[in-house]
Amino acid sequence: MIDFDKVMIRLIIILKEKKKKEKILDKEIAHALHLHPKYFAVIKKRKKIPYESIAHFAKEFNINLNWILLAQNPRYFS
Repeated sequence: MIDFDKVMIRLIIILKEKKKKEKILDKEIAHALHLHPKYFAVIKKRKKIPYESIAHFAKEFNINLNWILLAQNPRYFS
């Protein structure tokens, strides 16, 4: 089973690199996934992975979707 918290940690890693920030807030994750912050709060509480939003995020940042979901290398596509 794919772990919600681990997926969010990998999203945070990418956002920290892209934004060059030390701390990423939930509203920034929601914005990056094109989700409303209140909706993100609900899915975070329920630990529901927003697969479609993550797929779009991966495409936008040229990141391997398997790395985000399953920690499979490579992280980035060339």
